[in-house]
Amino acid sequence: MSQLSSSHIEYNLPDIQVMNSRLDFAFQTWQPDAVYIVLGRSNNADKAVYTDLAEKDGVKIIKRPSGGESVVLSPSMMVFSSKFLLKKDSSPATLFKMVNKSLIDSLSGAGIKNLSSKGISDLTINDKKILGSSMYLKNNYLFYHAVLNISEDVSLISKYLKHPSKEPDYRQGRVHKEFITSLHNEGYNLDYHMLELYIERAFKNLYSLISANIN
Repeated sequence: MSQLSSSHIEYNLPDIQVMNSRLDFAFQTWQPDAVYIVLGRSNNADKAVYTDLAEKDGVKIIKRPSGGESVVLSPSMMVFSSKFLLKKDSSPATLFKMVNKSLIDSLSGAGIKNLSSKGISDLTINDKKILGSSMYLKNNYLFYHAVLNISEDVSLISKYLKHPSKEPDYRQGRVHKEFITSLHNEGYNLDYHMLELYIERAFKNLYSLISANIN
């Protein structure tokens, strides 16, 4: 067993700044500068990743503090993260529902059609996953991060990730290439910076709503 397959790098991606922020509200989008594999908190690299291929290609494997299954990040994707103070208690399921509604409302304004919230926290277009996310709660703060596939070919994901040990009901056993899509594949060639603005708007609206209305 290689050293890579039995270990991982602690989380050190750009949104660590958001994670460590002491502000009541922080938000960041960023574009990966290379291909990364990010394990969920409870994932094991050997079970989730084709580690020999990752090692051969020099792809770093990193473990995040939040839950969910492993993901591949690439320069053809957008990662965005937010952290905000929760003034009232709420369940993760309620928070994911609020986040996804805010994102759907905003991205629909950018002209993206047929968006739906599926599983625990996914966004889909025509029943194919376009965005995955995870969160964790600590000391009355919510940290949320997500990856939106803008134009990455699903073959890259299939190359490095095994079929997940857990999957949402709507996946129905589909392999990666039948389950995941991109904005480009769905016919959307949207400007990266325009997408940033719409997503940031969604989180600013969400923070105002969460601050006032979560029971």
